[in-house]
Amino acid sequence: MTLAKVSIATLLLVSLIGWAGRELVKETTNLMPIRYVRTAGVFQYLSKEEVKSVLEPLVRTNFFSADMQTIQQTVAALPWVASVTVKRVWPDAIDIKVKEQKPYVRWGQQSLLNERGERFTPKQVYQFKNLPLISGPDQQEQKVLEIMKGIRTELADQSLALAEFNVNDRWAWKIKLTSGMEIELGRNEQLKKLQRFLNTLDVLGQERVNSIATVDLRYPNGFAIAWKPDTPCCDWKNSETTQSLTNEKSKKATQSKQYGKKNRT
Repeated sequence: MTLAKVSIATLLLVSLIGWAGRELVKETTNLMPIRYVRTAGVFQYLSKEEVKSVLEPLVRTNFFSADMQTIQQTVAALPWVASVTVKRVWPDAIDIKVKEQKPYVRWGQQSLLNERGERFTPKQVYQFKNLPLISGPDQQEQKVLEIMKGIRTELADQSLALAEFNVNDRWAWKIKLTSGMEIELGRNEQLKKLQRFLNTLDVLGQERVNSIATVDLRYPNGFAIAWKPDTPCCDWKNSETTQSLTNEKSKKATQSKQYGKKNRT
């Protein structure tokens, strides 16, 4: 009988301690609630309301109980957030500093890349249709972006602008210019072949260049051109363009021979 009374008394004591603990936590929460959540950053695409909506359930606690790591991870998971820092500010505030993503190019139809090649997928990607469109093998975003930067530099030297760059699963390259011209580069020595074609643009003349629909550079020693519909035929055997190309090739061959002779002396 005595043992039973002791057991009941122990249970009552445990229950009382549990209740007291809950009341103490509740009282502490009421005494030191989080009153301010300050969000700082320059936002162009990310709204503070979006940040607020994900934070609200995480800050309904007291100053000491708020989980800074969970808050940081939750905000960082928003598509437009590049980085975020979180800290408590005594006695009742949390400061959050957010750095927004800066879109650099489109990746496929659904995503964007920043300048470091980091992929993110916000809503309404269509509003960035003015950015170059690139695509490539999954998990190769950074490598494909670096290649694209090199190509864009080469094109810019000829006052040409890149619209699209595609790398397929076999690493064959294809580009499209803002003028609509498409260029097949294949899988080998792509930049060398592109430079060889770009060197002929001055010889072809702007009118002819504007009439090009596609260029196939997958040949070892030349390239094939398909013209836009209704482009006037050109007599390549007697044209000034053919003569200029021949002269340019002869000039380069002569320079190469002279260079070789100098190296032998």
